[in-house]
Amino acid sequence: QVQLVESGGGSVQAGGSLRLSCVASGARYLRRCMAFFRQAPGKEREAVAGIYDSGTTFYVDSVKGRFTIARDDAKNSLSLQMNSLKPEDTATYFCAAAVNCASWYNNGPFEYTGLGTQVTVST
Repeated sequence: QVQLVESGGGSVQAGGSLRLSCVASGARYLRRCMAFFRQAPGKEREAVAGIYDSGTTFYVDSVKGRFTIARDDAKNSLSLQMNSLKPEDTATYFCAAAVNCASWYNNGPFEYTGLGTQVTVST
């Protein structure tokens, strides 16, 4: 089993920054791939960023150049640095883990997902 706990959400004006963090526990091989998804009210879940334990990263086009995902396996942590935030980034963000990242490209689901943290970007 894997447990994931997110933190760092909040409210910010457009153009601002937020950093999301996720602390993971459980077998490391079950979380070779870690990612952030988001879901806005009335919209489908969207894969935002993912990272393999090798360090390979990938992003949805709408956040490329603005968001950076990173992991520190020594600390069992995952982070998402979000810069130049836009109102359309408003959503609940979820940390997720899986053995591989294949389902990221289909917007999930992953085997393990946290409870989420709210990000609100105002104009």
